[in-house]
Amino acid sequence: MWFLGMDVGTGGTRAVVVDAAGKVISSASSEHAAFRTPHPGWAEQDPEDWWRAAQLAIRFALASAPEPREPIAAIGLTGQMHGAVLLDENGQVLRPSLIWCDTRTQPQCDWLHEKIGYDRLIELTCNPALPNFTLTKLLWVKQHEPEIFAKTRHIMCPKDYVRYRLTGEFAIDVQEASGTLLLDVTHRRWSKEVAEAAGIPESWLPRVYESPEVCARISESAAGLTGLAAGTPVVAGAGDQGAGAVGMGILQPGSVSATIGTSGVVFAATASPTKDPKGRLHTFCHAVPGVWHVMGVTQSAGLSFSWLKETFFASQSYDALTEAAAKIPACSQGLEWAPYLLGERTPHLDPEVRAAFAGVSTVHTAAHFVRAVLEGVAYSLQDTFTLFAELGIPVSAVRLGGGGARGPLWRRIQAGIYGQAVEVLTAEEGGAFGSALLAGVGAGHWASLDQACGQAIEVAQRIEPDPADLVAYKSGYAKWRKLYPALKSLR
Repeated sequence: MWFLGMDVGTGGTRAVVVDAAGKVISSASSEHAAFRTPHPGWAEQDPEDWWRAAQLAIRFALASAPEPREPIAAIGLTGQMHGAVLLDENGQVLRPSLIWCDTRTQPQCDWLHEKIGYDRLIELTCNPALPNFTLTKLLWVKQHEPEIFAKTRHIMCPKDYVRYRLTGEFAIDVQEASGTLLLDVTHRRWSKEVAEAAGIPESWLPRVYESPEVCARISESAAGLTGLAAGTPVVAGAGDQGAGAVGMGILQPGSVSATIGTSGVVFAATASPTKDPKGRLHTFCHAVPGVWHVMGVTQSAGLSFSWLKETFFASQSYDALTEAAAKIPACSQGLEWAPYLLGERTPHLDPEVRAAFAGVSTVHTAAHFVRAVLEGVAYSLQDTFTLFAELGIPVSAVRLGGGGARGPLWRRIQAGIYGQAVEVLTAEEGGAFGSALLAGVGAGHWASLDQACGQAIEVAQRIEPDPADLVAYKSGYAKWRKLYPALKSLR
């Protein structure tokens, strides 16, 4: 039997077919139209475009699978989190979706904190109100587009809208629901108190499931459009971070991933919901039943390196830049980078702070600037590890993902700054792969996610921190932490 996982991302939708051994045997992607920014800080996408791309990705992934082909036994979904999809009583989309990177809703965040109370909101949902979260986007529509809000009867997140088109069912998983700010994360159910305070009828909210649970089946109409068999089970799945963690085997307390994409995420599985009273970390339900996770975010991680390259070194490759930077000593001879191109989330929750180089002198070359950027991003991720230590969150193993896992220099820098051995996987397939493993568990092929990941995931390399790097970066990080207060004081 085979399993299909699908990731409804921001730039496109990707589908992967995984066999009974947990190996990817085919995949396909379909791009989305670029998201619209009618005003600064706004970001909107058309949910119908996700559905179009999903149909193409599924058909192409099935068509490219090798012969002899086996039936798809179950399907799992993942995708960009936090987006708000509003449907009317007939299931029709009422307006473009406000997606995760839309930041127009700070006034709604302030209103929620005043209405419910900052501490009470964290007690109820494990998180403060942030512009990224779904509820704040719903409140913006309620205030600015009351005629749309009045017609609303169903609220969905992006991947769950695609599931609705595939199956006709309104459903969501606990991990994705954690990012709406409407979930009682501790008890893994909707929060009546938050919904009432915000004026969101509970009847609008989809039923909540654990991630590997079967929650729907492919409809006759969707079968004709995708090539899937009608009646194929669909599991609840997870948001992109939860499914990505499954795909990296970050399942049990102590396991941690540090993933550098455009943004950077440090993700730790926890045995219970760990609430940071200051709201500096996200605390969500994990895709693993009975497990939670905490997550810190660096806004401009890989973005820092791509910005540096495209702005100053457009003619050079990333490999050439890091090769030269590898010859520069740890701490870049005093040159430092504060990676706040888009403000910062963890631990500062400061959308206004901006990036800077500090300590520039005549000894510094282009290679110094490259190394300083790589170190500055890793220092920023280390801020999350520092919070883990403060809150008693265990760290026993760190797996690297994204662009930060692909080059030997950035791997070594991260090992030295985190003070931990780091692991790199043989193949990092992302959230679509993780959602396919969830489907395999839902179909009963694997008894648990631990069993699925034990068969499907293989560690390619373990990098121990260099003793000299440990010494250099311990003092380097202490010095680097003085940058944020200095930059904040300039406003």
